[in-house]
Amino acid sequence: MSDINSLVILAGGASSRMKKQINSDINLTEAEKKQANNRSKALISIGENDRPILDYLLLNAKNAGFKVIYIVTGEGNSLFKSFYGDNNEGNNFNGLTINYAIQYIPKERKKPFGTADALCQAMMQYPELKKSSFVVCNSDNLYSKNAFELLRMQPKTTNALIAYNRGSLKFTLERISRFALLSIENNLLINIIEKPELNQIDNFKDEQGSLRVSMNIFRFNGKMIFPYLENCPVSEERNEKELPTALLNMIKDYPKSTITIPLSEHVPDLTSKEDIHVLKEYVREIDISRFR
Repeated sequence: MSDINSLVILAGGASSRMKKQINSDINLTEAEKKQANNRSKALISIGENDRPILDYLLLNAKNAGFKVIYIVTGEGNSLFKSFYGDNNEGNNFNGLTINYAIQYIPKERKKPFGTADALCQAMMQYPELKKSSFVVCNSDNLYSKNAFELLRMQPKTTNALIAYNRGSLKFTLERISRFALLSIENNLLINIIEKPELNQIDNFKDEQGSLRVSMNIFRFNGKMIFPYLENCPVSEERNEKELPTALLNMIKDYPKSTITIPLSEHVPDLTSKEDIHVLKEYVREIDISRFR
């Protein structure tokens, strides 16, 4: 079994959907609106004592056995440091070692260059990631201890991703329909299909009759994935280098390299202002006081 203990959390995105205007009937305080418009989504307060969603993600990761955390941020990361430690690396946060990687924006761009670029820059700043296996996830999805544990405990060199049962996600149908579907054969990832045609959707059901989607939590062999991050093409639609693109290019060369792990549970998500109240209710019953 694996003994990996490293988790990379991607928190350098522009959060453009979070900054959009909301309906007037959304029940947010002025302070909450200000945070949503100015903070990284990972640092929006949803818990007691104004603690952010990232606390809850770190708690689940720690309970799953992770010990070393790499948080990928933008250049202006002083607020992250106020929560999780002032040093660039080696901060102790409740038994976790917190390191920061910076996703620098090219001079010709105004926004970060996407998730593949974020992970690539983190691996260049921390070369140990090129020589080991690790898990990587978004900072604005509240993945469970179970999901983290399933990925952490795979055999040492395995690449993997959680294949969530689409029917278990408690989002609106309109929102769920935007999620890319996974094409899976014998538990191996074959393809990731963005915006599938409605009449084609049933073709992607797995052996249990479920549609599977990715919520962007992966396990990678650093040595295998790095060249595909470094050479990731730019998406024509989003003008970004995207992690699923790098992964798909990798499995073209190594067709049996990436397994899928089926899981049926909801993943609380902080994409827009409308999600803030939902997350606050979700974490209300979670006792995080000892963790802090």
